[in-house]
Amino acid sequence: MDRSSLLQLIQEQQLDPENTGFIGAETFAGLVHSHELPLDPTKLDMLVALAQSNERGQISSKRSSSFKRAIANGQRALPQDGLLDEPGLGVYKRFVRYVAYEILPCEVDRRWYFYRHRSCPPPVFMASVTLAQIIVFLCYGARLNKWVLQTYHPEYMKSPLVYHPGHRARAWRFLTYMFMHVGLEQLGFNALLQLMIGVPLEMVHGVLRISLLYLAGVLAGSLTVSITDMRAPVVGGSGGVYALCSAHLANVVMNWAGMRCPYKLLRMVLALVCMSSEVGRAVWLRFSPPLPASGPQPSFMAHLAGAVVGVSMGLTILRSYEERLRDQCGWWVVLLAYGTFLLFAIFWNVFAYDLLGADIPPPP
Repeated sequence: MDRSSLLQLIQEQQLDPENTGFIGAETFAGLVHSHELPLDPTKLDMLVALAQSNERGQISSKRSSSFKRAIANGQRALPQDGLLDEPGLGVYKRFVRYVAYEILPCEVDRRWYFYRHRSCPPPVFMASVTLAQIIVFLCYGARLNKWVLQTYHPEYMKSPLVYHPGHRARAWRFLTYMFMHVGLEQLGFNALLQLMIGVPLEMVHGVLRISLLYLAGVLAGSLTVSITDMRAPVVGGSGGVYALCSAHLANVVMNWAGMRCPYKLLRMVLALVCMSSEVGRAVWLRFSPPLPASGPQPSFMAHLAGAVVGVSMGLTILRSYEERLRDQCGWWVVLLAYGTFLLFAIFWNVFAYDLLGADIPPPP
């Protein structure tokens, strides 16, 4: 029996007379047994455990925070076999299983994600951002005939996408700078991390949460530069990339025993070395430019701001898989802190430059 037949049976027996989209756990269990529905026992156990963790004893599409406790207390224990023992999986389902073990620290969560995952909608946000960044880079590379250290070209800073302190009134630049990059080396590093870490995170946590985290890192990056490095421009999506990577790495460390990704210690060290090297390269280009430049080079503070966003807001998001963020006190604390930072940064950009007499370079 497929889903449409099951829905028709529910309607015929008036199990949901008010058409609320919910049915009681006992009603659902009775329906399964009386009609001998061919449901996977694991999925059935998950549904019943979910319903029993719901305050009203109903089956819904979201888990409450007591779902794991319901499983742990033995109300409806899932089968103990891990996903690695699943036989006969196709290529895509094996990739979904790989993502589950890469991102989620709990076997219950991994099995839940594996069985309820749908390929539609696909993880379009990170793929679209990466594609847009590559297209913009190719366009400017062909136009300037320069593929490395593009920021040293006198025409580069004239782009309407770059954040420049002389164009602070053009608010879109606080976000659109993420489409511009110093050169092929920065674009390649960011694109690789966005696809290797951002896409799996989006598959598990959804487009809304991951896009929010990425854009929050990007916005925090440009605002932090406008406060701490007032003469410097900003290019590159490093603020968003470091928000994703820092959140994921922090989640792995805090759930070290539960994470089942292979070679996690070696990969953790390599990730930290690569991220630190990229920050070091940005510091070098900012203070010791290898070529003559017409003005200050892009700041490195966006990297650090993105990392802070990842450890705070990002970690809260990643630790709340299938749980409502609005029900968690920590989420509101993080939002309050981020909102306070935004208000401070706005007032700083409006008043501080004139009050401090900041010597900013003329806008291109």
